[in-house]
Amino acid sequence: MKLKLVKSLWGMEGSLEEKIRRVADAGYAAVEAQVPAGDQIGLFTRLLREHKLEFVAMVITDGASYEDHFNLFRAKIEQARALEPLKITVHGGKDWWPFDVQKNFFAEALEIERRIGVEVNHETHRGRPMFTPSATALLLREFPELHINADFSHFVNVCESLLEDQVEDMRLCISRARHVHGRIGHEEGPQVNDPRAPEWSRQVAAHEAWWGEIVRTRLKAGAENFTFNPEFGPPNYMPTLPHTCQPVADLWDVCLYVARRFESRYNELMRSSRK
Repeated sequence: MKLKLVKSLWGMEGSLEEKIRRVADAGYAAVEAQVPAGDQIGLFTRLLREHKLEFVAMVITDGASYEDHFNLFRAKIEQARALEPLKITVHGGKDWWPFDVQKNFFAEALEIERRIGVEVNHETHRGRPMFTPSATALLLREFPELHINADFSHFVNVCESLLEDQVEDMRLCISRARHVHGRIGHEEGPQVNDPRAPEWSRQVAAHEAWWGEIVRTRLKAGAENFTFNPEFGPPNYMPTLPHTCQPVADLWDVCLYVARRFESRYNELMRSSRK
């Protein structure tokens, strides 16, 4: 199983050319982003091709009504599909939807995934249907073919815990994860200020344990690749100093640190699996 480190364009500065070049030079294998505006698509695909980078498409829905979300999902999935992505991350729906509406949304999502033949993973995120382990597990039990993009930082934040009391639901979530957003959250927020700081060692250890279990699960499933995006975000995800609004850590450095740390742990897991 080959590790593919993925870099989000979220929070990066500079022109599109500068962003893509920087991602490639750092050794990432793919870019994760929404499909660019129409006049940028040609440039975007050319840059990916020139730098030998794959594309993980991000589909985000919004709107005041159920139908707004459904319509955006259908349209954006087709836009993403046209760029031949490695896989698609969906950031869709709302946490306040009745369960019957949630079921309609994910049933249609699965039907579309089967039709287009591209892997679709639904992100665990605050404000979305999959905002806690229990809410996610309810949907995963309803739909055995449904898979997630594991961003467990949101679970930790929403539940204000490291989820020690939700082992069974977490086990199910881990078993259905096919992509990871490697942000480290804490009990009062979705992103620690700097994962290199020793005061966050408990939170780092908890997230790395979950990621390790996802690696083992995907390996047993015979997956060809494992995608990991160290998706720390800019302000206001990134804490800032008062008055000046200066970020307390460098976003690029934090992402690269998490990527390299995960790569090292991943290689250790691969070596131990071969013994």
